[in-house]
Amino acid sequence: MKYLCFIVASFLLIGCSSSRQVSRVSTDTDIDLSGKWNDTDSRLVAQQMVSSLTTKPWLEDFVSRNSKKPTVIVGTVRNLSSEHIQTDAFIDDIERELVNSGKVTFVAGKKERQEVREERLNQQSNATEETAKKLAAETGADYMLQGSIKDIVDRVEGKEVKFYQVDMVLIDLQSNEKVWMDTKKIKKVIERSSTSW
Repeated sequence: MKYLCFIVASFLLIGCSSSRQVSRVSTDTDIDLSGKWNDTDSRLVAQQMVSSLTTKPWLEDFVSRNSKKPTVIVGTVRNLSSEHIQTDAFIDDIERELVNSGKVTFVAGKKERQEVREERLNQQSNATEETAKKLAAETGADYMLQGSIKDIVDRVEGKEVKFYQVDMVLIDLQSNEKVWMDTKKIKKVIERSSTSW
């Protein structure tokens, strides 16, 4: 009987101590639990960068010289920070903003191109002549967008300051000229009790 009471009490204690509540929120709600780089940082920086990119003189200059929108490809965004950052998710945010801006023509990146090329090659043997897409008929990019994410962390006695710097540059693929550059900075202050470090 003692053992049964002990087991029941143990289950009750375990059940009471591990409660969890989950609530759904809008995906554009700003939530910052840990102070680390998160989806809000990625989305906001992508919006700010593309807004800057599409309102600077290089774009108007290109259109007036060529009578068409420039074709852009996103290259590498390097994570030079001290934490794990999903740069692919950030690149997706940049690409989405570029496409939706309507101010540039956007072509697929390295990863997507390989799959598309394999499909096009497959069509040469398996699709009708009328519907098979031509080889060597891709639209070449005029510019490549590259960037990096860096951070600086300062910590003392339960307080931490995280500083992120995102640098982006747009490079003319013909001349290697840098036609646009911008930097976005984020600073966060995190306070914790001394026992949680």
